[in-house]
Amino acid sequence: MPELPEVETVRRGLAPYFEGSIITRVEQRRPDLRFPFPEDFVGRLTGIRMTSLGRRAKYLTGDLESGDVLVMHLGMSGSFRIELTGSGTPLVDTYYPASKLPQHDHVVFHLVNPDAALESRIIYNDPRRFGFMDLIPRVDLHAHKLFAGMGIEPLGNELDGEYLRTLFEGKKTSLKAALLNQKFIAGLGNIYVCEALWRAGLNPKAPASSICGRGPKQKEKRVLLATAIRDVLQEAIEAGGSSLRDHVQTNGSLGYFQHRFAVYDQEGAPCRKSDCSGTILREVQNGRSTFFCSSCQG
Repeated sequence: MPELPEVETVRRGLAPYFEGSIITRVEQRRPDLRFPFPEDFVGRLTGIRMTSLGRRAKYLTGDLESGDVLVMHLGMSGSFRIELTGSGTPLVDTYYPASKLPQHDHVVFHLVNPDAALESRIIYNDPRRFGFMDLIPRVDLHAHKLFAGMGIEPLGNELDGEYLRTLFEGKKTSLKAALLNQKFIAGLGNIYVCEALWRAGLNPKAPASSICGRGPKQKEKRVLLATAIRDVLQEAIEAGGSSLRDHVQTNGSLGYFQHRFAVYDQEGAPCRKSDCSGTILREVQNGRSTFFCSSCQG
């Protein structure tokens, strides 16, 4: 399933076409995806301008002038492609991978941006139909079941060593499980947690509270971890995310951060740290694969 960098990459690709555009028509080609579409989905979108396209954790959030927010989740295989249209302008497919068949095009947004003199179509394709879309009033968004109790965004300045201390103090759960808990930090997934813990030299199986002491060593650990989380996410976004199975950018190109993985899916490889002679191990932790160095993360 796409993690935060992949969703942010998609957001950045879609924003120039969605933002400021009026949704002139919507083709809803089936009654449901993972969940049924909201009541009058097409009617509540038609003729409405999208003012901005944001992201909360792994969700895309489109603010509409009507006061609703269009919430979109990619699921495991969801993707968007952009087609430019216009009077006298030939159709240009900016993204159409051969492996995604037209019968999996489930939603088509027809857009007109009068300020930019731009007409486009944005097509949502989802073979497995694990993604979904919803319309939520802006005033109710934070209290909605999808977002209520969700933790901070990991890319903001709020995430630092002291914030990690307040989050994890007294927590007996493992450090990795705590980082994956969306009530603590929103949007972190398995890939980037493994990578961040390796960068910080921390054992994923250690108690979360192990970085919460008042001493200089514990303080250094949590500062290193906060920095590693932000750095690995930023680098992944700049690389267009990680293309493992289904993720592609909205221009059709693959993300390439997977070529920089130091531990994730690197079982048996030597540790990449110059002063470490360890080997990357894989263990199942809380039902998910954990990759870590046998030496520098001991």
